[in-house]
Amino acid sequence: MSGTADPVWDVAIVGGGPAGLAAAHAAARAGAATVVLERAQHPRYKTCGGGITGFSLGALPPGFDLPARDTVRRATFTRDGAREFTRTSPQPLLRMVQRDEFDAALSKAASAAGATVREHVTVRSIEQTDDLVRLGLAGGEEVRARVVIGADGSAGITARHVGVVFDQVDLGLEVDVPTPPGGDWNGRLLIDWGPLPGSYGWVFPKGDLLTVGVIASRGQGERTKAYLSSFVERLGLAGAPRVHDSGHLTRCRAEGSPLRRGRVLVAGDAAGLLEPWTREGISYALRSGAAAGAAAASGDLAAYESTVDSTLAPAMRAGRRLLRAFERHASRFHAAVGTPPGFRVFARFCRGELDLASLLSHRSVRATVALLGG
Repeated sequence: MSGTADPVWDVAIVGGGPAGLAAAHAAARAGAATVVLERAQHPRYKTCGGGITGFSLGALPPGFDLPARDTVRRATFTRDGAREFTRTSPQPLLRMVQRDEFDAALSKAASAAGATVREHVTVRSIEQTDDLVRLGLAGGEEVRARVVIGADGSAGITARHVGVVFDQVDLGLEVDVPTPPGGDWNGRLLIDWGPLPGSYGWVFPKGDLLTVGVIASRGQGERTKAYLSSFVERLGLAGAPRVHDSGHLTRCRAEGSPLRRGRVLVAGDAAGLLEPWTREGISYALRSGAAAGAAAASGDLAAYESTVDSTLAPAMRAGRRLLRAFERHASRFHAAVGTPPGFRVFARFCRGELDLASLLSHRSVRATVALLGG
């Protein structure tokens, strides 16, 4: 960074979620003068299932102390409330976090790596020159940087600036309720393949809280609300006080959508990087953020695009195929995961040992998915 009277940062990051903070950690650790501009203040609530997969664990900063509230080894599955079965894994499937605690811990890790984290800062404008990006803040201040990484969500200013195109938009609804006394939720999640095409619901244990949510394609708002209501009721939680009650849209990038415009990169949700079938986004945020931060620090911005195309895009492509098949044949997916081979695949995916692109690389799996309409 240049003199304090007229600072120019090497890397400025818009947004202090997992993508932005992973980018900040990577850039600062590489020696870049890095600033994060976050409009809220950590810790802050975020709508999120909070399941940390093996892919996420592998992308966390070295030595990161994960604030896990539970470790899941058992998984219960239902098909729209029926045909229930439970399977157990000898190894952990997921770690569960509350996003306010998780993001606050990532912020501390980024600061420890040398990044400056500024809170209560809103970016209103982006202007580029050949060698500089100017960020106009609410209140009139300007932040200048050689590279900007957008991590402010799919509806944020950086996605609009870069021109990200989304071809899948889903509505997620979620409530946090106190964990019922005497229940059997410790170390156990529940997945319900839902009544709407491509929908599913979840219950994730987080110590004294349960996160209960559903997701379905946008345009079915009332039916999605009805699904959540019936899901909560059949779980026996209809009368439970709601600690949080929220909703959000997830947006998935179209194939070939831009990841960069000049000196502005986008990562995580701002780039539409998430798995289209499960809508898992934390691992995509961490991995894309770290790649963006490393590329920004090195000055090789095209390397970021190449990394996403080679590591994340194939799994997203496979997820689209699986989603199309799942929309038509959810009951067959439910039956398949109940078999020993099917549950092993589910467990390996959760642990980060197998991604969807690798799964579809098997000829028999690919042929089966094609027959199911994927």
